[in-house]
Amino acid sequence: MQYTAKVVDVIKQRSQCLIVACYEGGALSPSASAISAADARNLEQLLKRENFQGKAGQTLLLLNTQGIAAERLLLVGLGPQMQDGSVTADNFRKAVEKSTEALKATPCSNLVICFGEVSVSGKDVAWQARQVAEALETASYRFDRFKSKPAEVSFVPEKIIFAVDKKQVNAANQGLHLGKSIATGVNLARELGNLPGNICTPTYLASEAKRLARGQTALSVKVLEEKQMKELGMGSLLSVSAGSDQPAKLIVLEYTGGAKKEAPIALVGKGITFDTGGISLKPGAGMDEMKFDMCGAASVLGTMQTLLELKLPINVVGVIAASENMPNGRATKPGDIVTSMSGQTIEILNTDAEGRLVLCDALTYTERFSPKAVIDVATLTGACVIALGGHASGLYSNREDLAEALLKAGEEAYDRAWQMPLWDDYQKQLDSNFADMANIGGREGGSITAACFLSRFAKNFPWAHLDIAGTAWESGGAKGATGRPVSLLVQYLVNSQAS
Repeated sequence: MQYTAKVVDVIKQRSQCLIVACYEGGALSPSASAISAADARNLEQLLKRENFQGKAGQTLLLLNTQGIAAERLLLVGLGPQMQDGSVTADNFRKAVEKSTEALKATPCSNLVICFGEVSVSGKDVAWQARQVAEALETASYRFDRFKSKPAEVSFVPEKIIFAVDKKQVNAANQGLHLGKSIATGVNLARELGNLPGNICTPTYLASEAKRLARGQTALSVKVLEEKQMKELGMGSLLSVSAGSDQPAKLIVLEYTGGAKKEAPIALVGKGITFDTGGISLKPGAGMDEMKFDMCGAASVLGTMQTLLELKLPINVVGVIAASENMPNGRATKPGDIVTSMSGQTIEILNTDAEGRLVLCDALTYTERFSPKAVIDVATLTGACVIALGGHASGLYSNREDLAEALLKAGEEAYDRAWQMPLWDDYQKQLDSNFADMANIGGREGGSITAACFLSRFAKNFPWAHLDIAGTAWESGGAKGATGRPVSLLVQYLVNSQAS
């Protein structure tokens, strides 16, 4: 899609659809007022006839509106205005989302969106433009590559004009670029997450990382094979791939947008491309969704895609621990003891707690980059889904300033996280009679004890863990990967430039 911020005459501007705002109680935005005046107030009569009240997200699509050059007019409610004339950010986002939904049945390919004139409490025009670009790009994503007859799609937007005044053009264009770039990364993460396990193997993830780096001077990729991992002592990671015919991969991406001496931020992704549970076999119902167990890895690749689009002047390392978790005669058994790259030994009491086993070696490996912060991203525990549902990712950290920065980024990106405790009280649940630790700590506080496990491998650097088991995908009729937390991670990286 092509996005442009420009000054337009809403009466004379030709487009297939002109989108203007109204407020709860009947107040019109400046553009809507201008259209009403050009239409001899017929617009206001239409709104009354259709009982359009301007509630947040309410839409009304009109064809052949008199007095304007646009073929269609879409009115979108923004909810009530506050005393200063602004609307809430939540209501603005809802209006953007619902306007996109309202157009899905139309053949519109070029739009003029008059939202730059709207005042949003605590936000600027760049933020508003970003919401529009993100919404349109993510709404246009479809996963139908394996259908013999893909669904026919009417709404395929190609050219979008975001209407602003002269002083807003530069800021709005920056917002449009940021929104489109983030959505590109989100959609890549969704695409990888939606792929079936027979296609998206560890080898496939490695090839996707190499594809991203092709022709890019700022991004390099190195893939460690099982032989190299064995030489490094990654017994924990390799214990997960032991039962699979697919070889594990440790995928290392280095984005160098900053000075050579600048310490990087590291993103570590769990890439279990299919999780049967291993010998601790999962129930059959819903097991198909275990193809989503690599969404942490997908979010790292999606974030790297956005970094390339934005060309941020920072250094970022991505480390992806990719493996299948399968049962066969070579598979790791409950009670087996393995030695991690850190030298710490682990009694594996449950082979379905495998994500932490690949991540702990990836965290130890990441230490060689002397990172100023490490964030691991993983669909780690069902316990986190029970605790937080699908609204917020679980956040754990050994540095409060890092946790606060991630929480702030999540709020700004509307890809929110919630901080959970990482108290020493929980560590004793990982005690083992036979090794340095067990890989599970019982039913109580399962997401917390999983984070406690990882914390034992992150003592030498600022570290945060995002448990995205509840946010990485949706089930039911809307089944599919969400692309979270790419937006959160990108916002954190954008914010880090000022720190």
